[in-house]
Amino acid sequence: MNCLARAVAVVGLVAFALPAHAQEFPTKPIKLIVPFPAGGPNDTIARVIAPKMSELLGQPVVIDNRGGAGGVIGTDAVAKAEPDGHTIAITSAGALAISKSLQQKLPYDTLKDLKPVTLVAKVPELLVVATDVPATSMKELLALAKSKPGQLNFASTGPGSMPHLAGELFKSAAGIDILHVPYKGAAPAVNDIIGNQVHMVFLDIPVLLPQVKAGKVKPIALGSTARVPSLPDVPTTGEVGLPQIQAENWYGMVAPAATPPAVIAKLHKATVEALKSDDVKNKLAPQGAILVGNSPEEFAAYIQGEIDKWGKVAKDAGIKPN
Repeated sequence: MNCLARAVAVVGLVAFALPAHAQEFPTKPIKLIVPFPAGGPNDTIARVIAPKMSELLGQPVVIDNRGGAGGVIGTDAVAKAEPDGHTIAITSAGALAISKSLQQKLPYDTLKDLKPVTLVAKVPELLVVATDVPATSMKELLALAKSKPGQLNFASTGPGSMPHLAGELFKSAAGIDILHVPYKGAAPAVNDIIGNQVHMVFLDIPVLLPQVKAGKVKPIALGSTARVPSLPDVPTTGEVGLPQIQAENWYGMVAPAATPPAVIAKLHKATVEALKSDDVKNKLAPQGAILVGNSPEEFAAYIQGEIDKWGKVAKDAGIKPN
């Protein structure tokens, strides 16, 4: 056998050795799990990205909403799915990072049972106050809180949620005494701050943007390093003297841990190209989403950093795992 024949034979053997699904992926519709009910920020981001991914991959990308346990149920479904790339998820900071410190029996290990594909988007938490709170700036809010220790409160979407941890980080960084009022989700928290039943709340920009525009709440600061186009006049926490308060909800794509590298590469390429498209940018940027699209390795490092950061905040605040 001459050299050319040997080379052809080796290439053939390598191709034969690769799993069929890695060579041909995708061979059927892709199930994109959203571990929250329809209508929330996680769902909105996934539904904007899915059509562009479908176009790029040549197969339908079908949204599957599986809410429950703060995103854990849907994320666990991906961790236990067939690792062929046809079941993936866009899931949240809560399910991938915060839950590790706050749930005693998390059914998966984020970085062992899941393969990070890319960080899709970051959505800064926006601090707003009720209209009857006599403060329109961070300086005024801090002066008010310090003059009335233990008398002001902040809402959250539940114990251990990103809004809860953002509030605890705010308390610590600002040296103020404010009380936590947990709700079962964003909707009741928003209803009560509009109704002046609670004083302040950190929530994702898309949740609060309509209320800010309507004058039903007063924006104080963004928990991010840069302002956003949808709220150009709202300063960042760094600009108002509290750079320690970086609170951004984020959403990332993951696949089962054993998914072949070639499949991960295809998913990564399609997702990043979708994020760069004008269609996706024009729909998500006005809602305050900061689109990312980093490498799987960068996303894995980011997740670990978020696990460490929010685990410390929870520990310092005395928040016990449930």
